[in-house]
Parts: sequence; C-alpha cells; structure tokens
Amino acid sequence: MSKSLHFDTLAVRAGAEMTEFGENSEALFLNSSFRFKNAAQAAARFGGSEPGNIYSRFTNPTVTMLQNKLAALEGAEQCVATSSGMAAILACVMGLCNSGDHVVASRSIFGTSVQLFGNILKRWGLQVTFVSLTDIAEWENAIQANTKLLFVETPSNPLTEVCDIAAMAKLAHSKGALLVVDNCFCTPAIQLPIKLGADIVIHSATKYIDGQGRCLGGAVLGSKTLMEPVYGFLRTAGVTMSAFNAWVFLKGLETLHIRMQAHADNALKLAAWLEQQAGVQRVYYPGLASHPQHQLAMRQQSSGAGIVSFEVKAKPGQTEQEAAWAVIDATKMISITANLGDVKSTITHPATTTHSRVTAEDRAIAGIRDNLVRIAVGLEHIDDLKADLAILTR
Repeated sequence: MSKSLHFDTLAVRAGAEMTEFGENSEALFLNSSFRFKNAAQAAARFGGSEPGNIYSRFTNPTVTMLQNKLAALEGAEQCVATSSGMAAILACVMGLCNSGDHVVASRSIFGTSVQLFGNILKRWGLQVTFVSLTDIAEWENAIQANTKLLFVETPSNPLTEVCDIAAMAKLAHSKGALLVVDNCFCTPAIQLPIKLGADIVIHSATKYIDGQGRCLGGAVLGSKTLMEPVYGFLRTAGVTMSAFNAWVFLKGLETLHIRMQAHADNALKLAAWLEQQAGVQRVYYPGLASHPQHQLAMRQQSSGAGIVSFEVKAKPGQTEQEAAWAVIDATKMISITANLGDVKSTITHPATTTHSRVTAEDRAIAGIRDNLVRIAVGLEHIDDLKADLAILTR
C-alpha cells in the first residue's frame, strides 16, 4: 500500500489481505496449523525458501495483518507481535542481546520493566544500569564498550517525563548502540520514534491499540535486520500473540487516531482543572506549560496524550498514602484499576500497584511519592470526570 496515504487511511486499510471469499473485514484464523500441498512445499516452508503459514505459534494470517498494519503506522519495516507488552520487551532483549552485554535503561520505566531488567535478565548475565530519563549526561557516562541497547519509555510511567528521542538516538549511534523506545503512552497516532531516529519501538497493545480493555498483546518494530533475531526468539520461545487478540487489535487500530485525539483533549482539560484545585499539590502532564519538558514534548508529540498524574495535598494527620487513597476511594465512576488506554477512565496509586515491587528508595529516586495518583483519562464527559474528583476541590 502506498506510503503517501495519510495515517487515518493506513489505520483503516493497511495490512488487510482478502481471501477468496471477498470479505470486507479482516478474517479471523483460529486454527493452529496450516496444510501443505505436498512434502516438498512443507520442506520449503520450514526451510524458509517459500513464504507462507506453517504453525500459529509463529505464522498466522490474522497476526500478520496486524503486524503489517502497525508497521505501516509506525513507519517500520517489520513488526513482531507478542503475547503481551512485557513479552515484547523480553523478545527484544533476548533476540538482540547476549550474556555479558550491557543495557542502559531509564529508572522511570514501568515497574514490571524495572523488575525484568534489574532482576530476571540480570540473572541470565545481562548487565543493566539505570539512569535519569531526562539527563543525557547520565546516559553518556553510563555507556560502556559492551552497551548494546539504550531503553527509554517516553512519556514515562507514571510521571510523564519526556526525553529527547533524536538526541538519545544520536548518542546511541555514536557509541555503537541501539535506541529502543517504549511508545505505549503515545502510540504512532501521537509520536513516531523511528522518524526521530530510534531503532526499535515497543508497544503494549493491551493499552491504547486495543482501546477498550479487552485483550493482552505486544509488539516490537524496527528494520527487517533487527527484527530477524527477535522473530527467531518468538518462533522458538512461543511468546506468541493469539489470532483472536490480533483481530481485536486490528479493529482497535481503525479508530486509534480519533480516540487518541479525544483522550488527549480530555486529559488536557482535566490536567488544567487539577492545577487549580485546593487538594492538589502538583500535576504532571506534558501538555501543560508547567511540565518541565513541555516544549520538547510539543516538538516530538502531536499532543500531551492521555495520562495525567498528580500529587495530593495531605490534610493534617494524614500520611501521603492516606491522602492519595482517600481521593481514589472517593471516586464513584472512574475505575480503580492499574490498566490504562481504555475508553473508561482509570485511577491508581503507583507506589502500591504498578511500582510496588520497586524498592522505596528507588521509587524516591524516580520521584514516585506516596501521594502520587495516576489517571488514564478516558472518553467520558469532562464535567463528569471533574465531578467524580470533587474531593480535590475541598
């Protein structure tokens, strides 16, 4: 399909392959394996000399359509779809790194990503250094001769910190390393890391790509050369996206652009309102002029996206955690859940949920205080969201 087509058109049309039945919506292939015409064709498929489907652990038409559509939207040569966002990070690292290699990662990444890098992968011989997302000097000082990847999540979870992707890519390439960007919060509808110089993009498709909290999935995107070992790991290890989930994500991508615009519009309105409330100490949202990286965010993102975090003012006799929990427990409509990217707004306390397995010391270094609350702003009417947070006005 022509690369000159606009994003909205690619989101609806890219990647689709029609069967002989002439369906107008992508077909769902729920079978585990595929038949061959003869033994020679089976050998050719397994040997890689003939393209085609073999076994749904690593080849499935519905999954392929999703991969092709998402690659078109991100401007990547190839996409490898996985069973979850964490599986995508695992496949990326296991495909591209060896024991003894070094990774520099932001200490502001998702709490489970911190555990994966700082605990599990370290046990298999990967060396990991955590640094500030926004201080490029820390990144440069942390890079070693064996550094393979620089891993960032921008905007970060939950403080929505933003790093300069182009500058990070330039640094990585000058040291012979690759830049990996987790683009979960923005999606390609708001930010295109590869266009800014990144080598690899990671997604938790569970979030905005689905958009309605239905399925788990992930994706790794980049050049065909870089994706070959990532795909090889998936083929062997089986961190595979199901065909049904891929079909759901295909439907989600069709409305991605308009949903992300609506999320961002609501989030900006809510963030601006929160800044004016007596019960709020500080608001974190890239779309606000008060955000430390606001100008940078507006250069490399088309909007501030849909995540707003804020610190609650503790009342006399309250601990910071009690103050945050009081706000969360006072809501009647907003869903108390750690997931994000849903049309339904969600609210959570990062210190005791998404980042609960990160030590208190490391949370403090990352700026995640006990009074911090994160809202993934959905598509409800803004007045109803404000009303549900009325405790903050008092």
